[in-house]
Amino acid sequence: MERIEWGRHGPRVVLVHGDVFDSPATFAAMELLAVSHRLVLVNRRGFGASPAVEGEDFDVDAGDLAEVLVEEPSHLVGHSYGGIVSLIAAAQVPGSVQSLTVFEPPAFGLVADDPEVRCFIGAMEAMLTADPPPDEFLRRFAALVGADPSRLPTPLPESLLRAARVQMHGRWPWDAVIPLEALAAATWPKLVVSGGHSRIFDLVCDVLQRWLPARREVFRGAGHSIPRLGGPVSECLARLWASSVD
Repeated sequence: MERIEWGRHGPRVVLVHGDVFDSPATFAAMELLAVSHRLVLVNRRGFGASPAVEGEDFDVDAGDLAEVLVEEPSHLVGHSYGGIVSLIAAAQVPGSVQSLTVFEPPAFGLVADDPEVRCFIGAMEAMLTADPPPDEFLRRFAALVGADPSRLPTPLPESLLRAARVQMHGRWPWDAVIPLEALAAATWPKLVVSGGHSRIFDLVCDVLQRWLPARREVFRGAGHSIPRLGGPVSECLARLWASSVD
C-alpha cells in the first residue's frame, strides 16, 4: 500500500479511503489533525501509486492493511469501501488497533433482506451489466450512494477513470463477510458514523452499532462524503482517540 504521512508527532492514525477518490482527496478536510497526530493515509491497490489491479478486493486490501497495522498500534479510520476493509483488517490484528471508526461502510449483506437494500443492489448490478463507459459509471455510482457527482471534474482525469475500472471489475462490498463476533470481542473504542442522507446506510450503521458494540454518530451536510465536513468530524475523532487512553 502506498502511504502518505501527515504530521510527525502524537498517536498514529491510519486512514483508508473508499471508491472514487484516494486517501489524500478523501481526508483532505481533516488535515488539521496532523498537528497533534501522525496521520498515515494509505491508498488501496489500484489507487495512487499502489500496485495496479484489474479489480478491487476487500480481502486483499484487508491483508495489505493488516501489514500496515502490525508495524505499530494505531487508530483506524475507514470510509465507505475502506470501512469494509477496515472492519475485516481490525478483526485480523486486533492487538494492533487502538480504536476503530467507520464512515458508512456499504456492508449491505448485513441487511440484505430489506426491500430497499435489495432494490439498491439490483440497481448497482443492473448498471454494471449495462457496461457503461467508466466516466458514466462513476457519475451514476456517485449519485446512487449519495455522493455529489458535481465534485467530479469534466473530463475525468485518468486517475478517476482508473478508479472506475477498478470498481467495475472488483468484488462488491455486500459480498463481504463482516467478522462481527471477533470485532465484538475487541475491547478498544468503536465508532460508526452515517451522514443522515440514506435509510439503507443508516440500517447498516445501526446493525454495526448493536453488534460491535459502538458509539453512533450522524453528521449531516455532505451526504456519503462525511470526511469532507472536516472540523466537527475531526473533533469527534480526536475525542474518541483520547478516550482510548483514559
